[in-house]
Amino acid sequence: MYTLSGLTQKEFENITNELKASKFRARQIHNWIYLKSVSSIDEMTDLSVKFREELKKVAKVSDTKIKVKQVSSDGTIKYLLEYPDGECVETVLMRFDNRANLTACVSSQVGCAVNCSFCATGKRGFIRNLTYKEIIEQVLTIQRDTGLKVTNVVFMGQGEPLLNLDNVLKAMEIFNEDFQIGARRLTVSTSGIIPQINKLAELDMQSTLAISLHAPNHNIRKQLMQIEDKYNMTNLKKALKNYVDKTGRRITIEYLLIKDLNDTIDSAKELAQYLHDIKCNINLIPYNPTAENDYQRPSNNSIMKFKYLLEHSGKKVTVRLERGADIDAACGQLRGKID
Repeated sequence: MYTLSGLTQKEFENITNELKASKFRARQIHNWIYLKSVSSIDEMTDLSVKFREELKKVAKVSDTKIKVKQVSSDGTIKYLLEYPDGECVETVLMRFDNRANLTACVSSQVGCAVNCSFCATGKRGFIRNLTYKEIIEQVLTIQRDTGLKVTNVVFMGQGEPLLNLDNVLKAMEIFNEDFQIGARRLTVSTSGIIPQINKLAELDMQSTLAISLHAPNHNIRKQLMQIEDKYNMTNLKKALKNYVDKTGRRITIEYLLIKDLNDTIDSAKELAQYLHDIKCNINLIPYNPTAENDYQRPSNNSIMKFKYLLEHSGKKVTVRLERGADIDAACGQLRGKID
């Protein structure tokens, strides 16, 4: 039994060949899956009833289930999705006032091996990688459930995308070619896996690379992120400069602001010095509390002072608009299981 979600045009053609139908039928099925996001073969109304019945004998649209759906007061929707093996991940649809963009925040792994101290996902440990089909099923599920078209995809959900790079790249290719989402509307976020950053530099993709930096120096980063032991900030900077040199693309630096830890004036100055010769934008993320630690969110005054100091260094700086915190859908809050 084929699962249609996640198949390429060539794979659709293999199915229609098996059913002794034309390539045109394969294109129709492709469009129903990716552009119209149907939930069942019966909804493919430009296919004959007879052909739909034949198709149902060998295929189904999806084998992914919505286990839990939560809707935030700000319109953010969080899904807990279950795959056929019983493993679950969370994916989030974010909507922003006065913007046409609909952003899907997708997961790339079940659990995570990186285990950053501020993140709920890492407390589960690493369980397994997601296949590229399981990654794109997250966006298809959102589109099927809401009837909306996702315009942007960010790999900022559960897992470390660059530790599952082959599946992530394949998913990005399908998002671009089959969903018709522009490459520049795809963002991959990493904690700093240096060999894979160098690999991305060689591929020269048009998508955005985001780096979860979160600290102005080695000692603070080591406290927050175990990955600093293996890929420290000195070597990470070399990789980032190499990436910019090879691609000409601007990197996004993600910086989680935690009260009295990395939100001080000295931290801002030190961060500005670290980034002064890297082509980048900076995205500040006020900390979202989880039950796993005692970190606190800085005051709005501290956030604005930090932003001002970085802007004074010549960088473009934004403060991430918090979405879905009331349903634990904000940055660092995804768990992928029912407590």
